[in-house]
Amino acid sequence: MHRLAPVLLARLGRRRPWAPVPRRGAAAASGEEELFVFPEYEPEPSGAAVAVTAAAATAAAAPRRERAPGRERPLVAAGRPDPSVPPSGVSCSGCGAELQCRDGAAPGFVPAEKYRSLSEGPAGAAGLRSAVCQRCWLLAHHGRVLGLQLPPEQHRRVVSAALRRPPRHGRGPLLLYLLDVLELPDPVLPQLPGLLGPDVPVAGLLVAGNKVDLLPADSPGHLGRLRQRVAAACAGAGLRGAPLVDVRLVSAKTGFGLEGLVSRLQRSWRCAGDVYLLGATNSGKSTLFNALLRSDYCKSRAPDVVDRATVSHWPGTTLNLLKFPIINPTCDRIFRRQERLREEATKTEDQLSSEEKKYLNHLKKQGYFVGRVGRTFQQQKSSPVVDFDPDMLSYSIDEDPRHSTKKHEEREEFTYNEVKDARWCFDTPGIVKENCVLNLLTEKEVKLVLPTQAIVPRTFILKPGMVLFLAALGRVDYLEGEKPAWFSVVASNLLPVHISNLSKADAIYEKHAGQELLKVPMGGEERMKEFPPLVPQDITLKGIGTTEAVADIKLSSAVSNLVVRNTAEQEPTVIFKEFLSDQALKP
Repeated sequence: MHRLAPVLLARLGRRRPWAPVPRRGAAAASGEEELFVFPEYEPEPSGAAVAVTAAAATAAAAPRRERAPGRERPLVAAGRPDPSVPPSGVSCSGCGAELQCRDGAAPGFVPAEKYRSLSEGPAGAAGLRSAVCQRCWLLAHHGRVLGLQLPPEQHRRVVSAALRRPPRHGRGPLLLYLLDVLELPDPVLPQLPGLLGPDVPVAGLLVAGNKVDLLPADSPGHLGRLRQRVAAACAGAGLRGAPLVDVRLVSAKTGFGLEGLVSRLQRSWRCAGDVYLLGATNSGKSTLFNALLRSDYCKSRAPDVVDRATVSHWPGTTLNLLKFPIINPTCDRIFRRQERLREEATKTEDQLSSEEKKYLNHLKKQGYFVGRVGRTFQQQKSSPVVDFDPDMLSYSIDEDPRHSTKKHEEREEFTYNEVKDARWCFDTPGIVKENCVLNLLTEKEVKLVLPTQAIVPRTFILKPGMVLFLAALGRVDYLEGEKPAWFSVVASNLLPVHISNLSKADAIYEKHAGQELLKVPMGGEERMKEFPPLVPQDITLKGIGTTEAVADIKLSSAVSNLVVRNTAEQEPTVIFKEFLSDQALKP
């Protein structure tokens, strides 16, 4: 007991010297409180404590300074770098960048203290293999992006160098190009033939249209028409004939069409060579990479060895190559997989487990089309063994409790036989789109612009002389026409749409751009000073009736599509004002 007395005194000394207690009787009726004071346990304030208390009181009394509206400050790396430490040679498991602690503005940065604790721990250099850089950590846990100093062509150079590798196993790779169906026509697809070139030994190309879960079913057979548009976009880019294997529609987020994609890859490509995931930024390559990592397309032990790629709204998250080994689809494995698919096809929603129902309902709230991605080949995991040491829990009254040291868990690795002749599926950095509005937005603005849940189209009937604002990113002026025209906005549900008259349009934009009404961009006048102005472009459309849309107007990349439908045979003129002067509008 004598040993515990100083501890109790220290604890009581840190407590408040008094506590209010309500009094009973007449005093309670008047609302008085009795204060009990313990002077013997009240610590004497030191000079430093008095100074800190006075400073805190002064800071509390001072008026709070409001941050001036403007562009959001870029996030800088935390922690101290150490230029004397050489690069690790180990890639970040989230973005593929080489882990280093030399430069906080370079990819793959890890603070020097954390870097040393991982590399000098019990596992040695292997302790870095499951680590992620500070940028991936902030994206995954806080949704913040760390500013990096990267040249504009860095992503394209990484992809070009990867495709020009010598063919492995005597055959070139298969390219799985992923495009966003919300951005048709795809801005990077026409650049694909030039990126490949004659010196790239490509054996085939499979194009997959992603994010179909965000588009509503406007009429029966809309998926077939959407697939035809993707195929027409491939033909317009010069991708046709023998190199084009197939065109698929999938949703990497909800799993729609992924089982069919895996079956198509195993049936046509089998395990003949490597597979590269290509596409523009924010097309969903990393999400598809993670989904295939949890499917029958990878080896059974791959999900336990390979970490998931970092996924975020910010364009250009992946900085280097990520990979997992592809399973060899033997006849026995294909048969067992088909048996599982047939069994799951007969299941009703009531036969699913509680966890599967919960996950399915969660996906239904985010997309119109939902699919299930299962695994036929899974490694049986042994049950964990509890290491119980009774001697560590027994101690006398004169001894302090002893804490057992946490044992280092060995990270699973592939064996030599598993990877010596393996074919790999590579996730590549996204190709940066030119004249894309996302390159001008901040983190908060990107989250508002990019749709993450099922899009609800908003239809407006505009008369001649009316204006449609899509936030402060673009506007459509309906100038001439005999009758009203219908405009359906297919964009993020968080992006505001404002309707006004042509005479008030300029004043509204001048007053509310950067403010709450138009919302994006945000930051007031200071933000709008550095934002490009809107540039007009004239478009003439001829109406074809009320049952069919005239055209789709694409407002820059990743912003919106406007579906224009007229009520009679007419030739209205629509002026679209875009903030990028060199951005071409393709109706």
